[in-house]
Amino acid sequence: MGIQEENKPPSAEKIVVLGLGNLLLSDEGVGVQVVNKIRDMGLPPEVKIIDGGTEGFSLLPILMEAERLIIVDAVKGGGSPGSLYRFDLKDCPPFPDPYKTSAHQISFPEVISLARLIGPIPKATVIGVEPKSLEIGMELSSEIQAKIPRIIELVLEEV
Repeated sequence: MGIQEENKPPSAEKIVVLGLGNLLLSDEGVGVQVVNKIRDMGLPPEVKIIDGGTEGFSLLPILMEAERLIIVDAVKGGGSPGSLYRFDLKDCPPFPDPYKTSAHQISFPEVISLARLIGPIPKATVIGVEPKSLEIGMELSSEIQAKIPRIIELVLEEV
């Protein structure tokens, strides 16, 4: 019989809820704002809540260690502001951003592409919301703010 982590049931997955976004660009920060609200909800110990902000390569170890990944982010899908999206990460194109002007601008899809080269990535689901504003400011638009309870519900359904 192997050693088990304390307080972790033998069948529990390592679940990571990862909020992405830039809090300084209004609706772009929705992922971070959502995970900060979820953090206070008292989820089971096998669920790790991560504020990924605008991190790039430093998210790689989190990706590689998770068995289940739920990503919350602003997603430009062409819908009206506040439209919600749910899709598997495997459905995201693995192409790097052709408009990058610096090696320091590493997007999360590029981190995923690198993770795929290193080894298998976890089953991953993206919960996205169509932003209304990406202007400088720390407040979410009213359309996005109104969707936060539903985004949290969708994340909890995945957990």
